[in-house]
Amino acid sequence: MAEKSFYAAVVGAGPAGMFAARELARSGVKVVVFNRDIKPGGLAEYGIYPDKYAMKEGLRNQFKQILETPGISYVGNVTIGEHADLSLSDLRALGFQAILVTVGAQGTKSLGLPGEDLQGVYHAKDLVYHYNQLPPYSQKKFYFGKRVAVVGAGNVMLDIARFAIQKVKAMEVNAVVRRGPAEVKFDKKEMEFVIRNLDLRALDEEIERVTPQMTSIGQEPAAAREIILEALPKAQPSKSTTLFRFQFLSSPTQILGDDGVTGLEVEENMLVLKDGEVKAIGTGKKRVIKVDSVVFAIGDRVDDGFGLPVMQNEFAKNPEPRFPIDGLSFETFDPARQSVIPDVFVAGWSRQASTGLVGYARKDGTYGAKVVLQYLETLEKVLPDEAALKTRLGKLGKPAVTQSDVRKLAELEAEMANRRGLEVFKFGTNEEMLEKIMSVG
Repeated sequence: MAEKSFYAAVVGAGPAGMFAARELARSGVKVVVFNRDIKPGGLAEYGIYPDKYAMKEGLRNQFKQILETPGISYVGNVTIGEHADLSLSDLRALGFQAILVTVGAQGTKSLGLPGEDLQGVYHAKDLVYHYNQLPPYSQKKFYFGKRVAVVGAGNVMLDIARFAIQKVKAMEVNAVVRRGPAEVKFDKKEMEFVIRNLDLRALDEEIERVTPQMTSIGQEPAAAREIILEALPKAQPSKSTTLFRFQFLSSPTQILGDDGVTGLEVEENMLVLKDGEVKAIGTGKKRVIKVDSVVFAIGDRVDDGFGLPVMQNEFAKNPEPRFPIDGLSFETFDPARQSVIPDVFVAGWSRQASTGLVGYARKDGTYGAKVVLQYLETLEKVLPDEAALKTRLGKLGKPAVTQSDVRKLAELEAEMANRRGLEVFKFGTNEEMLEKIMSVG
């Protein structure tokens, strides 16, 4: 006979959602993890560069163990949102007392530039999903040509540059950076994969070009150069003749071309110090970088259609949280009504878009779970109606994936990888994955 317990839904099965689910289950909460994708993992599965086999396998093993935790159920291939398989209201009607949203930042930022709709203009996340074989992005066609511009200065920019250098084998890759060499945000470790392709002469010329701007605010060009080149001693072997270059103090203003991209127009910036922070301000002077494709690696935003209020690319959070942790709010808020949404919480990139990687998501998800636990303690325990959920899922007209299905799929893909002598094998479409799962009963 079922016992009373608290009943919570975790929406999203990336690192934040998975570690949150474990925290809740270990505290005696009955947890159902809902996932848009068939496989759990989120950005840990589909956002890390494909060649990082050991890291990905380690995370898969952790997630496998989490799904075996007593009290956790997994429901994959089911979307949650305003116009999705189930809405937040549907989850409430199914008896969930609290909903923790950890779906990441599924929307994309746009600069609203002329030419953004041209063939050859992409957002980094779509490309990352593509080369990590996340359906349906795995079926999308991407056109690059010989010259690629990547807008951004962080680790995602380097991942895209690495793909363009090693897989596309473009002739030239330009990192277009709004500020200067002293403000790049990437890690030395990530630079090791592309630094053999760095055009050192072009780097020196570019630093010389921006030196007056740097010295005007007290920056040391030589020190910035040294930081960029820190990765050289452990540089990975080059896999192409691609020339990797930086275009500093450059803000895109429009993408040129008719049917496809022919160039990226940028405005040259100057550096100023404002309240102790370096800012880039346009000078009005423009130039064109000749490119065949443009990838924006400028961060993401949450999904406007999820069913929660959005403010500044993130779900709106309670400015005066009832259950703060380290001064942070994990509680959703309705600005129009100036009231907290009492039973819905956010963690990971759903709380703060495009911030941190797996370690950050794990910590943030655990914090979010602790907030949910505090909220649940204000309620009475219930008898979770698992039969009602099963009935509702049965009416969706498509299969809902379970822990058992995920195990079967992992075994099938491991078998295929072994048979083909590959590090990793992935079925390329949802239809193929579901067909394989069903074929083994």
